[in-house]
Amino acid sequence: MHYIFSSLTFSYNKMLHTAATFFLLAVVFSSCIKDHCLETREYKYYKPVYMTYEQLRSSVASLPAKGIKDAGKIYYKDHFIFLNEINKGIHVIDNSNPSSPQNIAFINIPGNVDIAVKDNILYADSYSDLVAINISDPAHCTEVNRIQDVFPDRTYNYGYVYDPHKGVVIDWQERDTIIESDCSYSGPLYLMEGDMTFTAMSSSSTSSSVATSPGTGVGGSLSRFTICNNYLYTIDNWNLHLFNIAVSANPIEGNTINVTWNIETIYAYQNNLFIGSSIGVYIYDTSNPSSPVQKSIFVHVTSCDPVCVDGNFAYSTLRGGTPCNGFTNQMDVIDVSDLNNPVLKTSYSLTGPYGLSKDGNQLFICDGSAGLKVFDATDPLQMTIKQNITNIFPLDVIAVNHNLIVVARNGLYQYDYSNPFNLSEISKLDFTE
Repeated sequence: MHYIFSSLTFSYNKMLHTAATFFLLAVVFSSCIKDHCLETREYKYYKPVYMTYEQLRSSVASLPAKGIKDAGKIYYKDHFIFLNEINKGIHVIDNSNPSSPQNIAFINIPGNVDIAVKDNILYADSYSDLVAINISDPAHCTEVNRIQDVFPDRTYNYGYVYDPHKGVVIDWQERDTIIESDCSYSGPLYLMEGDMTFTAMSSSSTSSSVATSPGTGVGGSLSRFTICNNYLYTIDNWNLHLFNIAVSANPIEGNTINVTWNIETIYAYQNNLFIGSSIGVYIYDTSNPSSPVQKSIFVHVTSCDPVCVDGNFAYSTLRGGTPCNGFTNQMDVIDVSDLNNPVLKTSYSLTGPYGLSKDGNQLFICDGSAGLKVFDATDPLQMTIKQNITNIFPLDVIAVNHNLIVVARNGLYQYDYSNPFNLSEISKLDFTE
């Protein structure tokens, strides 16, 4: 009996100990719950608006001229100016008389940003596709070919999420919402709900090359398309894409070459490609046009980077305070006499540069809020500003046959520069608000 009693006593004591333990855990757990803090925050979310692939691929059309509102890239060929309306299409401007340019037509191309032309064929991106358009009659253009899904899905600010199976995203609808989040979290918040992405971060909206192949025109320095040796070279954020355009109306997709992250512009000069990125200029040899080979890289501080080349020097503008990051605003002059070993020779301070173009000893710089600057580049290492037009906010520029074509925020300006370093305005085509 003594043994049984002892066992019962032990069991009873054990039960008390266990109960006490659970009680203490409950108290501690309860305290943890009471200490947990939630707070209500207001966020914006962006819901994607889709266009189906069927709609996308049946939308290219030649339409009557319309007002220019959100101008982008520019291209010049055979006295016609092709001016991109960002993500909408291309304005066709008859520039036979530069003192009176005529907006004659609009080519509807959803998702268009870039342009290049060979013979009578215009090449344009349309979201994921490359489109070939016959411009023999610029007022009545027709699609003649399309290569589908050659460009990767676009990267949206702050990682916005969408469903590519639903089509391409043509807009984002902004909505306000209120969400409870942990008080201890102070960073940006990303929450996905269906096809929505919530973010606590604010959203933002984001050369002339000489003709390098027979039958081509001249593009601006911000271009992601260029033509050299019967090849169309295009870039996305990471890659170089090749298209054989020996038969202009029948582009054939070629290799895709990884370059680096955050590449921005491409410029062709004497069988070489100069690819501007946020970290430097990559130089590729196109002696074999179907398989470009990297020769070298010139590294600079992190910044946006259009580039143009003339003779032994490359001119690269760096702009800070942009999605490219960085704080530098300057123009680098790079010795490229040895393409295997580009060397920085000097830099010139600027305010907020965008595109640039060079003709002879005149170098034209779009310096944003500081206006259009004309440098005497007779000696690239000792350049001086000869003229500064401050009443415009220029973005990109093409210098051709003593006619300077400038895309600014409020219009398309043209200047006569036949009198060196003494530009005279000859026309302005106003943009609509």
